[in-house]
Amino acid sequence: MPFEIPDRWVWDCWIADDGDLFHLFYLNAPRALGDPALRHRNAVIGHATSTDLREWTAHGTVLEPGAPGEFDATATWTGCVVPQTAGWRMFYTGSVFLAPDAHTNVESIGAADSTDLHSWSKAPSPVLRADPRWYETLADGTWPEEAWRDPWVFFDGDLWHMLITSRAKRTEESADPRDLGVVGHATSRDLSSWTIGEPLSAPGAGFAHLEVLQALEFEGGHFVLFSCDRTHLAGDRMSDRAGGVWVAPRDPKTGWCAIEHARLLHDESLYAARAVRDREGRLSLIGFMNGSSTEEFGGRISDPIALVPDPDGWPSIANGTVAQ
Repeated sequence: MPFEIPDRWVWDCWIADDGDLFHLFYLNAPRALGDPALRHRNAVIGHATSTDLREWTAHGTVLEPGAPGEFDATATWTGCVVPQTAGWRMFYTGSVFLAPDAHTNVESIGAADSTDLHSWSKAPSPVLRADPRWYETLADGTWPEEAWRDPWVFFDGDLWHMLITSRAKRTEESADPRDLGVVGHATSRDLSSWTIGEPLSAPGAGFAHLEVLQALEFEGGHFVLFSCDRTHLAGDRMSDRAGGVWVAPRDPKTGWCAIEHARLLHDESLYAARAVRDREGRLSLIGFMNGSSTEEFGGRISDPIALVPDPDGWPSIANGTVAQ
């Protein structure tokens, strides 16, 4: 059965595996708000555990917004959890909306530490903000938010890498302000000090943003997983009007993501999906159930959806087609 909480909307999630239990971290907000669009301003991070990725035990809220004036004063958004020497570190998005009736907001990346995945202690200040040398900021006036969110952290070679939902700084070559979604990138040797680098993809690939990025190895190939709904498509992709969960090739040597070659993996009835391996090593998608254009927002998290290779060796859902 999908994971749900009767009186709360549940959406973006990420999973940590301690070898015994799967730990699900998820955004949630009260259904009493009435309008699902308001959930983004009221998001907290919850926690649940499972032995099989299907039956979950909820443990309540583990992170919530900070005090007025702090980088996460409005809401705590999507992140990831990685092991470290003394336990675990969560990287998450802190959001500050600048007015109660406007979409304008500034996003930063914060961190929290835990020894048991249940109790978390937040770092007092953000670990990363958008670098205006390469990335669009609110001051550029080209987009109603300073996009710097959804950190995905993994170890490769001798460095920790962070993939970040971000937008490229506009140039003459990237004139369309809508078509600036890129893979933001930062590196670290210790999970504490980070160096921001240039994007790992080029603008103009047809996406206003690339949400909940994840580096993925599948059947010997290297890919990046991300989500973009149809309302945030750009360029030639707007003619298809089909959004959802996407997959694109990634060069394991350079980290470069060829987003221009992205393929739709699952339609947007599923969104913000993560790839996760079960105890048997099978790879599946888990994401939130978004509903359709004729349905109310789902607000719950799916059971695992098996991934299989398509004829080209790319990930596809188990029936070999994009779900309808």
